[in-house]
Amino acid sequence: MAERGSEMETVRLNNGVEMPLVGLGTFRLQGYETVHRALDAALGQGYRAVDTAAEYGNEADIGRALRELLPKHGLARRDLFVTSKLAPRDMGWGAAEAGCRHSLEALGLGYLDLYLVHWPGKQGHKSQDPRNPSWRRESWEAMERMQEAGSFRAIGVSNYTEGHLREMLPTCRIAPAVLQTEFHPRLVQRGLLDFCTAHSIHLQAYSSLGQGELVAEGTVLGVAASLGKTPAQVLLRWAVQQGVGVIPKSSDPQRIGLNRQLFDFRLGQEQMDLLSAMHSNTHYCWDPGPVV
Repeated sequence: MAERGSEMETVRLNNGVEMPLVGLGTFRLQGYETVHRALDAALGQGYRAVDTAAEYGNEADIGRALRELLPKHGLARRDLFVTSKLAPRDMGWGAAEAGCRHSLEALGLGYLDLYLVHWPGKQGHKSQDPRNPSWRRESWEAMERMQEAGSFRAIGVSNYTEGHLREMLPTCRIAPAVLQTEFHPRLVQRGLLDFCTAHSIHLQAYSSLGQGELVAEGTVLGVAASLGKTPAQVLLRWAVQQGVGVIPKSSDPQRIGLNRQLFDFRLGQEQMDLLSAMHSNTHYCWDPGPVV
């Protein structure tokens, strides 16, 4: 695991797999030409991790683009870290295994470096449905088998709360390597980060920019101006400096490049504290708390 404040650009997961701390997010990245352009820019500017999901509807385009672009950039499949996620509609026995295989086939890359349960509940059912724990357990068992078969190098979860993690850890055969969740200065999930650190689960943040709202916050703008950095770089560095991975999404080649330039500066403790003090328990995305 990466220590908080680490300057390393990768983190060693709990099963020994190395994962880049910064990856390209692809949520809402649609259309082959758009996908190809974004991935071409990302690979050219040093990105070696790409995050997608069955729910995003772009796995096939991402796989096709990567297969075309890896030779152009002098890269082999082993040089890239690709993450995808089990769609909430595919939770539960049978459906989960089919969902895993669908992602593998759509991406067409031979194997996936990381596969996550996307959401702790099953699509089409209420958050309070008492079957959710069973669906989570069955889905995880299917993913454990896929890892043991070599289809996935690591497996993890997304949008799980500490309660969901406490439920799964005593019974799973393979502990989750990663928790991907919303984490930014308006949602400083300190307790969850501490829990993950204590249990050797790497926390990876999504929505680091608060869906674009945080880059206009006065505190963020002030810190950025003092460092000569962009607000996005400051927000991403705030996470990385705590050992938290980030997957900023963009289709703009210039922003893609800037969002990876996080390791040539540090935030001072006062700046870190100023940003953390913005916490207001704000979810810009989905709140998994109500899911039993």
